[in-house]
Amino acid sequence: MQPFSPVAVAPLEAPAAPAPVERGERLTALDTLRGFALLGILLMNIIPFGMYGGAYDDPTVTGGATGVNLWVWTVLHVLAEGKMRCLFSMVFGAGVILLTSRLDNRTDGADVYYRRTLWLLLFGIIHAYLLWLGDILYPYALCALALYPFRKMPARGLLVIGGTLVVLSAVAYVGYGFQTRDMIEKGRAAVAAADAGQKLTQEQQDAKREWEDWRRYNRPNAEELKKDADEWRGSPLSVIKARVKVVAKWHSLFYYHPMNWDIWSMMFIGMGLMKLRLLGAERPAGFYAKMALLGYGIGIPVNSYSAWVIIKSNFDPAVHSFASSTYDIGRLSIALGHLGMIMLLCKKGWLSWLTHSLGAIGQMAFSSYITHSIICCIIFTGYGFALYGRLERHQLYYVVAAIWIFQMIVSPIWLKRFRFGPLEWCWRSLTYWKKQPMRLAAS
Repeated sequence: MQPFSPVAVAPLEAPAAPAPVERGERLTALDTLRGFALLGILLMNIIPFGMYGGAYDDPTVTGGATGVNLWVWTVLHVLAEGKMRCLFSMVFGAGVILLTSRLDNRTDGADVYYRRTLWLLLFGIIHAYLLWLGDILYPYALCALALYPFRKMPARGLLVIGGTLVVLSAVAYVGYGFQTRDMIEKGRAAVAAADAGQKLTQEQQDAKREWEDWRRYNRPNAEELKKDADEWRGSPLSVIKARVKVVAKWHSLFYYHPMNWDIWSMMFIGMGLMKLRLLGAERPAGFYAKMALLGYGIGIPVNSYSAWVIIKSNFDPAVHSFASSTYDIGRLSIALGHLGMIMLLCKKGWLSWLTHSLGAIGQMAFSSYITHSIICCIIFTGYGFALYGRLERHQLYYVVAAIWIFQMIVSPIWLKRFRFGPLEWCWRSLTYWKKQPMRLAAS
């Protein structure tokens, strides 16, 4: 093991020409962490796949908000919501350091990096409009376009940038809480005035319109839920139209929107942690055990308290926004707890059957991620069985378990014969402008 260095990751010896990393050069612990994060992301993505999107944060909308359904929301709020995406963003940032450290001594290193990122951008656009409205490939690629100039920054600077963005995100949540509360109060007052037969001022009309738009998404009535379900259960064209309405709004956000702060913050932190050699199981086992205990010790109480506040308010949207002021602290703590746990398993060789399968999924994360979307589209939308809106919240996790088992079996089998997942092969071939050998025997 190389001695700990807080400055930079030592670059691998440059190949004769830019080429994908060989299997023997991979950081298997990082692959395992990526696979864990990817499977965890499905815990949350399954909600908008299987039911009305407003139920993601508010189970009172549909899918059940009592009993086992409420327990599912609570447990995932504490341990998974945002935490797996946080972890996946950190792993992406780590990948930026790994890639650029291999390419920096080449004159065409920037070309390879930006070509790779722009292809990911295109894949994300296709994925978003045809398969999954919550696509992360497109925003990840957008954010990655700004990361290249920071590749040589010391770990301390990267962590400071990431931490600053975490603080700014918390401030934005508080501001949004005040904004939401004000919008609801003015909107309800305008509706009451209209119902009383009063003539509304322009300001009241605007408040009423804003409130009604908010209410239709966040508090839809039975008729609106049925209309939404009919669209998603309809023909493929109907499904695409329904998806386009949502995706177009996300893709029209300005570049420095707080939603991108969310991604940038964790990418910068991941870049910093990679330079500190924390993501390759290179530190002592005791270090990762302490990381897990500290992360869970902070994150579980913080997230449990916010869950209690939100539930006690009956999912009041303004209260939810104010409670989210601790969102990034809670999710980052839990993510670091997950990180410490996975690194400890890899370090000790515990549950090797599990870490081996997770590593295979992480090695072909692009293909695994798109597979989630294809399977869920077939199950829930008019592309296939049209089960959208027909299952309770807890029942969606039977689907999640089935997908997990499928990928944990298939991914290791695939990689016994092939160097890459099918989409990884396509992406790398396009990145390096050269068809890559696919079968292991051909490499």
